[in-house]
Amino acid sequence: MSDTGDRRLPGESGVIRELPDGGGGAATPSYGLPEGAGPGLPGSPRPLAIGPATFAWGERTFVMGVINVTPDSFSGDGLLAAGDPVSAAVGLARRMADEGADLLDIGGASSRPGHAPIEPAAESGRVLPVIRAIAGALPRMPLSIDTTSPSVAAAALDAGAHLLNDIWGVADDPGMARLAAERGVPIVLMHNRAEARYRNLVSEVVADLQRAVDLALDAGVAWDRLILDPGFGFGKTPDHNLALLRDLRALRVLGRPVLLGTSRKSTLGKVLDLPADERVEATAATTALGIAAGIDMVRVHDVRENVRTARVADAILRGWRPPGWPDGTGT
Repeated sequence: MSDTGDRRLPGESGVIRELPDGGGGAATPSYGLPEGAGPGLPGSPRPLAIGPATFAWGERTFVMGVINVTPDSFSGDGLLAAGDPVSAAVGLARRMADEGADLLDIGGASSRPGHAPIEPAAESGRVLPVIRAIAGALPRMPLSIDTTSPSVAAAALDAGAHLLNDIWGVADDPGMARLAAERGVPIVLMHNRAEARYRNLVSEVVADLQRAVDLALDAGVAWDRLILDPGFGFGKTPDHNLALLRDLRALRVLGRPVLLGTSRKSTLGKVLDLPADERVEATAATTALGIAAGIDMVRVHDVRENVRTARVADAILRGWRPPGWPDGTGT
């Protein structure tokens, strides 16, 4: 058929014949969107305001610093061992800010295997003074509250937190999502399971997270305020964790920014046979590999090393450049 709209085709004997009316694309029926339906094609995540800062996803990788106000953190960084945990937390926050952290995640209840659960009142007693103090010392720093308790989360928002980080984001209870909707704040939904039981690990993680997204949307959370975490180290064996890292790009199908939290985790320690405080290089390796797979944020204990790793990976993979970068003219 010619590019000028000729509707004739050669027949079996080479004789030109006319196409029937409605030929070509018009002869094949196709679906249109039902009334009121969205396009179903989310595209790239739009920038998100988290407290005083705006996160433009895709421009570079953002780094979340971990502040544990606990006595039993798996990584050995729990601040309750300090004589003045509030002062210690502010000092750590200042150092992380100086090292390039984009936001800080504050938690008061350990999530390590075999941890002792605490009541919400005790958890609030740990984190609220720290949140207030850091918010006062660093008013331009976005703060996240790492908790599974809606009551602790609500009090943390009142104290100055801007983001909810829920390690049971795939649970059936929509309490945290409802709180995020009521307060108009973003929420991290993390994958987790009580047992490491899977038939097809990566597809089940994606499916569980999609279900969590749907529950959060039904609870009233805005699409643009959802961040997803594949839950490295939660309800997964070491082999599961490594397989999940290998196939991280599969999470992009969900259309939301992805937070990766591998910092000092036991799987890295098993690979290298090293204690938690000697897993910096292992964490940095997962940061670089995660960025290559398209993740948007890393949650880390060692901010300086992972900021440096992320900046180099971003320069290679995302076209990020530091201020003052040569413009290519030789000047």
